[in-house]
Amino acid sequence: MSSTLNGKTVIVIGGSSGIGAAVAKAATARGAQVVLAGRRLAASVENGVRSEPVDVTDAASLQRLFETVGRFDHLVYTSGPSVRAKPLIETDLSEAQDNFNVKLWGSLRAIQLALPFLDERGSICLTSGQLGRKLAAGQFIKTGINAATEALGKQLAKELAPRRVNVISPGVIDTPAYAGLGEEQRLAMFAKAGGALPVGRVGQDEEVAAGYVLAMENGFVTGAVIDIDGGGLL
Repeated sequence: MSSTLNGKTVIVIGGSSGIGAAVAKAATARGAQVVLAGRRLAASVENGVRSEPVDVTDAASLQRLFETVGRFDHLVYTSGPSVRAKPLIETDLSEAQDNFNVKLWGSLRAIQLALPFLDERGSICLTSGQLGRKLAAGQFIKTGINAATEALGKQLAKELAPRRVNVISPGVIDTPAYAGLGEEQRLAMFAKAGGALPVGRVGQDEEVAAGYVLAMENGFVTGAVIDIDGGGLL
């Protein structure tokens, strides 16, 4: 059975590494024309994948991206800040605002500016995380951003129909997001986190990417939050 992504144009914002890069790889393998967009990327084409620079905190930068690409079929938003876990009493709220500006307001800017270019039967995939519903002390920023993203996805699925809007919610995934840890510390953290899950391990970025592909390809999925967390919310 041929992929419904074959010949379609997919923009992945936040695609320079980790989950975004894995989504780009998976979509390309299914015949899509992929545009990776990120703050650390320069305009280029490599292995059939086009890269474009974008700053999600800057509306003009996003506008340039969509004007450069033109008409497209699917928008995937995986941009997210590195959030430090701290109690509210110890948190500089301007730092929290910066975090929200990238992941929540950034996704809203991107969607708003993308709409004139996004096919009326296209789709949007947002990214949350299990901390939106699995509460932990010191994680109020991630909880707030992820919970808001999931509510936003459902609301926009109604407002933007027939375009489809879905949210992918990853659990603990082995990605460069943990590159700041030493190798021994990282592996110990993964072993502890994975050992507490029903599947007995942490996830891989290609497993999460499969969720975005599902949301793009299945025309009967909208307003969904797709948990890919190894049972972390159980």
